[in-house]
Amino acid sequence: MEIEAVTASYRRWAPVYDETFGAFTRVGRRRAVQHVNRRGGSVLEVGVGTGLSLGHYGPRVQVMGIDFSAEMLVRAKARVEELKLKQVVALERMDARSLAFPDDTFDTVVAMHLISVVPEPERVVTEMARVCRPGGEVLLLNHFLHETGALGFLGRRFGPLANQLGWHSDFTMEPVLSCPALELVEQRPSPPFGMFTLLRLRKCAADRQAAVG
Repeated sequence: MEIEAVTASYRRWAPVYDETFGAFTRVGRRRAVQHVNRRGGSVLEVGVGTGLSLGHYGPRVQVMGIDFSAEMLVRAKARVEELKLKQVVALERMDARSLAFPDDTFDTVVAMHLISVVPEPERVVTEMARVCRPGGEVLLLNHFLHETGALGFLGRRFGPLANQLGWHSDFTMEPVLSCPALELVEQRPSPPFGMFTLLRLRKCAADRQAAVG
């Protein structure tokens, strides 16, 4: 997908996102954040959107959120102000393909329902790994193409409409798992109905990355 298509799509989605797709994915988001809360520390949420997950972060974390959609960020900032979310350090407009943070900055880097939306997903995952500390986790909650069944059929059927839908329904897991800096720790289905998948990936130490590369 091109960045212009993504921007236009989320401009359309912003006014109704919380009541539509946001409501549909609420339980999965909450469970992902519960894991982050148990870890504690500094958190980067990539693709924070309207801030649906922000109210679930606990006091033991410090959250930085970024998104490319200005319309989404307006709503996220209003949510932070309304709920007085002290754990949210800042929200900034940023391209996930080029994160403006030094290497090894965050204990946990999170992206929920983002990776099948962005252009150059491999580059985004590489950037997420770069800003994650060695031993830290990259947490991805997303839809991935089901190989069989009705979900697989629908994913392939709507794949050519990515620019119109605003996301890739036929997105596979390979771009996420190909980053040499990350190793898969856990993969589990996420609500509703196991349509989504939660991936936990750990950032390898520098010497291991060099050996893999």
